[in-house]
Amino acid sequence: MTTFAIAALVLIMLPGPDQALITGNSLRGGRWGGLLTVVGGVLGVSVHAGAAALGLSALLVASATAFTALKIAGAVYLLWLAVQMLRSATRSRRCPEADEVIAEPRRWPVYLRQGFLSNALNPKVALFFVTFLPQFLTADSGSPRAEALLLSGVFVVLYVAWFGLYVAAVDRLGRWLRRPRVKARIEQVTGLVLATVAVRLATASH
Repeated sequence: MTTFAIAALVLIMLPGPDQALITGNSLRGGRWGGLLTVVGGVLGVSVHAGAAALGLSALLVASATAFTALKIAGAVYLLWLAVQMLRSATRSRRCPEADEVIAEPRRWPVYLRQGFLSNALNPKVALFFVTFLPQFLTADSGSPRAEALLLSGVFVVLYVAWFGLYVAAVDRLGRWLRRPRVKARIEQVTGLVLATVAVRLATASH
């Protein structure tokens, strides 16, 4: 369990689309914008965790057609998010100085949906639960499915803990990070990261 927790935390901490999206939404929507993106990400991860426990993810990986379809859908969605971030960067350069950002309630479902879809449409998350997690299942386990769900729960807790602290750090530095030039540059980098991940996802082999 300890070995799995350490390995999972390292994987969660690695820079990727989740971190890029959470950073961008934390700057645009404040702490609530970031936290709702994290909650959406957890829901997306939970879809793959539950599917893996039921054996559905293995079927997805085994089917080249299904895997490719999910991969393309995920890549297109990440590209769409990248375009939104780059457009937001352009707007940020034109905005006056702002000390704080208030997350508008009407935008909360957007942050939740973006976090959810970025993980639910990512076949790499499915691969994690199909190929990485089973390595930590014990051979003499009375219920492999229950043990897999337990490890998935540990992953989710670590995901929430790490990105919760990350959102708090971004919010703490919010006044400086939301300066028009700084915010625009961060959003630009975020957009480029999402676009790069989308291209790599689309061109990755099964």
